[in-house]
Amino acid sequence: MPIFGYIGLRQKVMEAKLITLITDFGHKDPFVGIMKGVIFGINPSATTIDLSHGISPQDVLAGALVLRYAVPFFPGGTIHVAVVDPGVGSSRRPLLIESEGSFFVGPDNGILSLALEGKKISRMIDLSNKLYHLNPASTTFHGRDVFAPVAAYLSLGIPPQDFGTTVHDFAHLPWPEVTKTGGALVGKVIYIDAFGNLITNVRDRDVSALHPEKPMISVAGVTVEGLASHYSSGQEGGYTALINSWGLLEISSFKGNAQLLCGAKVGDEVFVRNSQESEKQAQAKI
Repeated sequence: MPIFGYIGLRQKVMEAKLITLITDFGHKDPFVGIMKGVIFGINPSATTIDLSHGISPQDVLAGALVLRYAVPFFPGGTIHVAVVDPGVGSSRRPLLIESEGSFFVGPDNGILSLALEGKKISRMIDLSNKLYHLNPASTTFHGRDVFAPVAAYLSLGIPPQDFGTTVHDFAHLPWPEVTKTGGALVGKVIYIDAFGNLITNVRDRDVSALHPEKPMISVAGVTVEGLASHYSSGQEGGYTALINSWGLLEISSFKGNAQLLCGAKVGDEVFVRNSQESEKQAQAKI
């Protein structure tokens, strides 16, 4: 079966399916465009949506986070392709996972796992059927040679089981743990967006569990007191802490760039204290 054939299938495209794309390819190089070329060569009626191609190179967790928080806003039947793949060409498996009517295509390195937390999985397929790969397939660009064609054929209605063999497990990325030390929550910066906002692994419920009247948040030598309800609550160029649209604690700068201002980076520790507790500790030291 020729890769750019399937004329019969093209003529009976059932319903248009969205194909979302997440990669760490950036926009300098032609890689994203080439993936789309492969998709449209197989299914000219496909619709692709770029979720992000600005993931930091080889940052699997960042790709997993973007996928996790984007998936709920897409209709059933969407095909999500995520390619942040430091192990491309190695023994890591290429996977197709079907869950609650949607499909997830990418390397078996954990990038798909956060989006699938708590969801019912119908099937998991190792993409071993080379009939649906480009031929020859390289060992350095599976986004083009494996994941793009699989997504395109899937959008044409090819049954998931046709793409390879059933497997029963896949790699999981654990949610970065929030610990508690001396009455303080200790988290990490896990993602920095294009605005320089420092997004942490501290969830809304973690902060609420402290029962703080006015929590004190510290990161990279900067301390912010209290949680704002929106970005403009803070002074221009100053720091603001809030719970963002992902339900995560975020440190930002109104009309500024928190990352550039304080020099924070992914992996930096974040401390959340109850301001009353901090005052008691300070008084105890006097």
